[in-house]
Amino acid sequence: MRSKTLAREVGPDGVTDNVILHGRIATNQIPALDAVRAERENNSVEAVSRESKACVPVGRCGTPEEYYDVVAFLASEAASYVTGSVIRVGGGRIASIWK
Repeated sequence: MRSKTLAREVGPDGVTDNVILHGRIATNQIPALDAVRAERENNSVEAVSRESKACVPVGRCGTPEEYYDVVAFLASEAASYVTGSVIRVGGGRIASIWK
């Protein structure tokens, strides 16, 4: 994993290296993506949105603030010992980083 390799290289200089994987975050892009998918699948936007949320164990999209909070934590002194990590911000939907 590259984050572990980079963490080893830059750690002695006091630099941390982490990866944040995001799930479905409620941004302005989500309705547009749902509309494209709905049209492609000949379905309603509401049905596509419901289906997408149902795939997330917490049953909803994450908020941008929830994502930013993780970023802010990793950038803070409180996370100075967190490095070489992969952090999933996806409401439990991101099962693995390997396909």
